[in-house]
Amino acid sequence: MVSDRLNRLMASFQEHFGLCQNAVAVRSPGRVNLIGEHTDYNEGFVLPAAVDKATFFVVAPRSDGVCRFYAADLEDFFTCEVRSMTKSEKGWPNYLLGIISELQREGHIVSGCDAVFGGDVPIGAGMSSSASIECGFAFGLNELFGFGLRKIDLARLGQRAENKFVGVQCGIMDQFVNIFGEDHKVLKIDCRSLEFEYFPFERSDLNLVLCETESKRSLASSEYNVRRQQCETGVGILRKHTKSIRSLRDVSEEMLAEHRKEMDEVIYRRCLYVVEENARVLAACRDLQRNDFRSFGQRMYQSHAGLRKGYEVSSPDLDFLVDAATSITGVLGARMMGAGFGGCTINLVEQKRVAPFTEEIRERYRLRTGKPNNVYVTQIESGTALVPLS
Repeated sequence: MVSDRLNRLMASFQEHFGLCQNAVAVRSPGRVNLIGEHTDYNEGFVLPAAVDKATFFVVAPRSDGVCRFYAADLEDFFTCEVRSMTKSEKGWPNYLLGIISELQREGHIVSGCDAVFGGDVPIGAGMSSSASIECGFAFGLNELFGFGLRKIDLARLGQRAENKFVGVQCGIMDQFVNIFGEDHKVLKIDCRSLEFEYFPFERSDLNLVLCETESKRSLASSEYNVRRQQCETGVGILRKHTKSIRSLRDVSEEMLAEHRKEMDEVIYRRCLYVVEENARVLAACRDLQRNDFRSFGQRMYQSHAGLRKGYEVSSPDLDFLVDAATSITGVLGARMMGAGFGGCTINLVEQKRVAPFTEEIRERYRLRTGKPNNVYVTQIESGTALVPLS
């Protein structure tokens, strides 16, 4: 599968740019977040993993200051000069241009390049296709030009490219797990310190299955900002009593209960969800150490209940998919994944039950909405790395 995809990209490269002289090939995965939603901007914990859906690059250096990109899946071509880069109305080139812009801002010299890329990370499905493009391209340029950037440098570079050039104020989780992911392991990330720890996910008889709602997340951006402000409001109230509190990461359920009367009920529920979700991530890590996936799955259900009732970022379609999953044989856990108000659910499913689960969940969703939905079956694999060119 990898070799077939790479061979097609090499053929595209030769068709558009000529022979792949001095080229490197890179595999850059998508990601899932098993548990820990809306905790990142509260300096809490998240538990993502890199998956077997990936973007592949073939990149070769140039010496004339010209960059030529070909997006194989879109069959679209873009060219620019490194000394005069501006945002493209096409959209997709900006994820690459942002990497070059940030490299130049740091004093690294990019003398030009040719790049072809494509893969099977679905766009808009919550697997962070953007981070796979940013980090895969950054990794390739680092190898080509010998910048000597460390893994953490590459993750931060990808985040800055999306923040400053693309214009999306994402956290670092997506880029971090893209670079640091490992086979059969999930990554607990401390979003305050960026310290991280691997936990085993070694059950080959389990799959992570994503079910799309196919509904636009029209409220996600505006309500995301509202939630951030609500959390900060809660922290401000609690800080009057405990000066050392910096974020909801420093808050316990007991603290919230003690000062509940000082908070608007909505503020209290937002804060309580985040405090509980942080605790769930830590408990889920202990489940993985014990290989207790039944308990892990229950925490996924609890996470969704909190997102649905406490944080109120779910949607009727997301709730339907999670509720449906609870009644299908072989499903150990399910929850919405991502910012909310649409997007997808993540489901922990016994491998032998994946096919009937997929058939049943799609049929139920079709009967509810009148439209089919995409279902993606994934397994945990390693992060961004070079791939041998044949």
